[in-house]
Amino acid sequence: MKIKREELEHILMKHKRWLKKEDGGMCADLSGANLSDADLAGVDLSGAILVRANLVRADLTGAVLRNARLSGADLTDSNLSGADLSGAYLARCDLVRANLSGAKLPDVNLVRANLSEADLIEAKLSGINLSNADLSNTDLSGAVMTDAILARADLTDAILDNANLSRAYLARADLYEADLVHANLSGANLTAANLSEADLTGADLTGAALINADLTGTTWVDGTKK
Repeated sequence: MKIKREELEHILMKHKRWLKKEDGGMCADLSGANLSDADLAGVDLSGAILVRANLVRADLTGAVLRNARLSGADLTDSNLSGADLSGAYLARCDLVRANLSGAKLPDVNLVRANLSEADLIEAKLSGINLSNADLSNTDLSGAVMTDAILARADLTDAILDNANLSRAYLARADLYEADLVHANLSGANLTAANLSEADLTGADLTGAALINADLTGTTWVDGTKK
């Protein structure tokens, strides 16, 4: 059952008091709540519990979700542009076609999350854990992913042009036909990664580990085919 607006506003008011450490405050627990199409733009939900919540098409533009617990939540087609998700726990989340452009996601746990076709243009993803995540057809143009963990992640057909992946851990990641034009992969670990048919034109691979990587049909840094 979809949560009523009046009930939601009451929960948000108590959460605001909790954040300010005022009397009558209580951390918002919206586990399993149906918040589809909810307008939560600019709302501060830091530390809130949203485990398995239904946030399909929710407007979370500019929302603050620092250290929030969102494991298993459904955020399909949601708008999280400019949101601050620093330290949030989003393991096994569904973020298909979500708009995360310009969002802050440092040190976020997105293990086994589904972000296929999501918009992560210029998103801040330093130190993020995306192990085994589905990032196929995701737009990560200009994203900052320094020290990110992407072990066994699915990045097939992903757009990573001008992305900063320095020191990222991409062992066994699938980057088939990925666009890595001018990407910074300096110091990245690409051991046993699948880079077949990927485009690495102009990419920085200084100090990158490419042991046992599949480079079949890869367009190399200088524009030549492997």
